Parts: sequence; structure tokens; C-alpha cells
Amino acid sequence: MNDSRAALRYAKAVLDLAVDNKATAAVEKNMRSVAATIAGSSELRSVLASPVINGESKKGALNVIFKEGGEITKGLINTLTENKRIGLLNEVALKYIILNEDLKGEGVAYVTTAVPLTPELEKKVLQQLAKITDDKVTIENKIDENIIGGFILRVGDLQYDASVSNKLSNIKREFTNSL
Repeated sequence: MNDSRAALRYAKAVLDLAVDNKATAAVEKNMRSVAATIAGSSELRSVLASPVINGESKKGALNVIFKEGGEITKGLINTLTENKRIGLLNEVALKYIILNEDLKGEGVAYVTTAVPLTPELEKKVLQQLAKITDDKVTIENKIDENIIGGFILRVGDLQYDASVSNKLSNIKREFTNSL
């Protein structure tokens, strides 16, 4: 099974459990903490991806790191460990956040730019997104100097790439195909 599909299934199961326990906000806070911690630690990513370190050691480390996580988060860690899928923890956390935002009728638009968005530009982007989506949308600006200029906009499963690096790549592809 595709890892992304597996992560989505785990995230849906966690969301269902959180809804049943009326704990969606608390679990979302925990999932944001999990995603931020994993994203901020290359050592932790290496440990989770390592086939040499056994699952119980990974589970023990994660339970110490996320000791404030709550029962649902700890249950997710245990389930992923038992199913030998602990490497999916970060992706499950990210998928849970997206699913919970959809449930609340909120969305996050990820805008990747070469430089930070100005408040005026952020306001214009929000106005355009209000026309496209029916949900309340917030913007999360990611900075990636490799795109050179322009932007990449991702809302849910939709992505619009108007970056200079993408346009240069397209020109290069067209040029090499015409030879």
C-alpha cells in the first residue's frame, strides 16, 4: 500500500476517535507538536527511518518526547509501532491536521515564496482564496529561495506553481524535446 494512503487512513482513524471523545482540538495541538518536533530534528527523522533501531526503542523515545501528548496520541504511537509503520508518524500528523481543518471548515493555504510575503500581498492572496474556496482560509508562508521568484500555492490537494524555477524548468524541457 502506498505510504501516503496508509497515513491518510491512520489520520482518519485518529480523527474519528478524537471526534468520538470530543478532543479534536487537543489532538490537533498534539499533532502540530509532533509535526513541528519531527520537522525540527534531523536526528529524530533518522531514528524513525532507521531499520536498525527496533520499534520498541522508537516507541520508548517517542513516548518520552511526547509525554504530554494525551491518550489518543500515545495510542497512535503504539498502533504505528505494533504495525511497523512508525516511520509514518509525521505524515499521519500532517494529514490529521488537514482533515481536522476540513472538518472545522477552515483551511490552510501554503504559499511558498522566495522572500516573505508583505501584509498587503498576504491580504490580496486571502481575497483571491476567498473567491476560490468556500472555507475560511489562513496563510502559512514558507520561504524557499530555490524557487527564485514567483510563488507556489497549495490549498488541500490543489497546487498552483507560478515559480520562476518551474517556468525555467518548463522552458528547458521544451528546448530539449525540440532538439
